[in-house]
Amino acid sequence: MKNFAQLFTQLDQTTKTLVKVAALVEYFGKVDDEDRLWAIAILSHRRPKRTVKTSLMRQWAAELSNIPLWLFEESYHVVGDLAETIALVLPPPTEQHDGSLSHWIKVIKNLDKKEDAVKKETVIHAWEGMTYEERFVFNKLITGGFRVGVSQKLMMRALAQFEDQEENAIAHRLMGKWTPDTVTYDELIRSESAMDDISRPYPFYLAYALEQEPEVLGSVEDWQVERKWDGIRGQIIVRDDHLFVWSRGEELVTDKFPEYHPLAEILPNGTVIDGEILPFRDGQPLSFNVLQTRIGRKNVTKKILESAPVILMCYDLLEYKGEDIRTTPLRKRRALLEQLVVNHPNNILILSEVLELDNWQQAADERDQSRQYLSEGLMVKKLDSEYRSGRKKGDWWKWKVDPLTIDAVMIYAQQGHGRRANLYTDYTFAVWDDEQNLVPFTKAYSGLTDKEFNKITAWVKKNTKERFGPVRSVNPELVFEIAFEGINESSRHKSGVALRFPRMLRWRTDKKPVEANTLKDLKKMLEVYG
Repeated sequence: MKNFAQLFTQLDQTTKTLVKVAALVEYFGKVDDEDRLWAIAILSHRRPKRTVKTSLMRQWAAELSNIPLWLFEESYHVVGDLAETIALVLPPPTEQHDGSLSHWIKVIKNLDKKEDAVKKETVIHAWEGMTYEERFVFNKLITGGFRVGVSQKLMMRALAQFEDQEENAIAHRLMGKWTPDTVTYDELIRSESAMDDISRPYPFYLAYALEQEPEVLGSVEDWQVERKWDGIRGQIIVRDDHLFVWSRGEELVTDKFPEYHPLAEILPNGTVIDGEILPFRDGQPLSFNVLQTRIGRKNVTKKILESAPVILMCYDLLEYKGEDIRTTPLRKRRALLEQLVVNHPNNILILSEVLELDNWQQAADERDQSRQYLSEGLMVKKLDSEYRSGRKKGDWWKWKVDPLTIDAVMIYAQQGHGRRANLYTDYTFAVWDDEQNLVPFTKAYSGLTDKEFNKITAWVKKNTKERFGPVRSVNPELVFEIAFEGINESSRHKSGVALRFPRMLRWRTDKKPVEANTLKDLKKMLEVYG
């Protein structure tokens, strides 16, 4: 645990990519295969599940620290992070533990279904022999909330350096439904048979946002332009007469989409298609809100299948006749994809339309019409590009339509987390109803600069009306422009609407609260864009 805690500290204290990669390589060289495997799992979001309630952790920490629970809770509101608060209030260690990362992971996992008294004894014993850094990491792991400032991409780069393998090969090995309980480090990283898992997807290729005029890309003839659809990115895999459906979040979702099951008999073995799981009816896409009715459900009923039918909007072909063709230029992969879909007719696979354009102005015109197609904008892909792993600049761009916006009044503020724990950064916004009452309709916490958050925090402290734990009701005086990607009807919200991806576009210091938008304005937007 000492080595992993040291790694966490190194990663948390720098923003430099090379330093992070070097720290990871050094860590991989210090520890055994079991610890390496668990570190890879944790950094690729395969954390052990929570086995102890956070409410119990708070009680035990307050008791061991000999402080009242209310004082612990007040400290937590100031610090903003439970794991860090516990590590800060605990008394100095009385002994020294030398257990490895994998040892403490086993301890954490073994607590599942144990009596609370056993959990308490185990956790307190762990705390008593750990430094602040070790306690912090242990608390993060046991509460299931471990996050660190390093991307999976950087972790894979470091692992590729350590193992002297290609980064793309490492990325592919780490795809799929593996855990440290089902595979060893050798089997996952070094074994030649690691790639034999017939369900294994390919790493997704992700696009960067195009923030310049598209003319900088050169001639439009060198690019494939298609609509950016608003669904769930996924891969359809058919191998050995079996079908597998993977989401971009590396979740195997085959059972969630029974519409795709016939593809196991329709498509030839050795086929992998990249596309969008898209709600679709009568030749038209449906809103993402329709797809949300299926997300998270354990059972997909006949009623859900009828109300939220899906197709796969096909973007790319990654494997053809059992051969990995990702290094083949896009224009050839597209031709093979078209041939595959045409030669195996069905009502599940639909080719994403390639727009016929003579110039970039025509592309801009198509982008401006995106919402009438329930599209988010355009995808712009170089015709001679390979299908790469992760987010890479240069060959694939997403050119999204400008967001919808509305001016709203801030009515509640809450402190943030992590480095923003002492700042009020999470806000609730409202618009005016017909009786000139403010009706809350959304929350947002991103989009402003640190300087702006500092100014608003100072204002919140001087303009608080009431306190509700960590939340403060404030005077309705500040106006913000809220940007969002979509709007849907919602019975769960008092306003009757829910926004998709809300964020603060800017602080409207030039506007008074009475100039903010109304609930009627939101309803009109719902009629047009909902």
